[in-house]
Amino acid sequence: MQGSYEDKSLMWIVQDDDSNTLKVQKMVPEAKLPERKTEGAAGFDLVYPYHDTLYIDTQTSLVVPTGIKVKIPSDCYGRIAERSSLAIQCNIGVGGGVIDSDYRGEIKVILRNFSKEFRFKISKGDRIAQLVIERIKKPIVIEVKSLDITKRGINGFGSTGLK
Repeated sequence: MQGSYEDKSLMWIVQDDDSNTLKVQKMVPEAKLPERKTEGAAGFDLVYPYHDTLYIDTQTSLVVPTGIKVKIPSDCYGRIAERSSLAIQCNIGVGGGVIDSDYRGEIKVILRNFSKEFRFKISKGDRIAQLVIERIKKPIVIEVKSLDITKRGINGFGSTGLK
């Protein structure tokens, strides 16, 4: 990836090459561009931009809009991931979370409140999740009569033990 990191603006600057560019369209003026807070951050923070306060009741989920659309490079997909601080401090997780490179609608985040005691409040400007851009392979699918034999074989969940 070509570019430079500017400490003061905390933004990654890249050349306008579609394979290295995340293009973002704001749907509302208040929307925030996805932003990495440190040079080593893998995810771009996604922000709730609207004035209406949202609440997620205990043990329920809510689809939360971000007010942005993105164009993800064609050899990648976007993965919506939890913010660790929300997960550990507020018991908030993310559901779903795959954004295909040809999707052009608004980015929305499925947030799940795992708490049994507290409802979760979302206000304008809150960072609600992260967008991680990951490269993918797109193999050709072919049907075969059988697969090669491996040491693990058909042993699935928990087959390698806990320790």
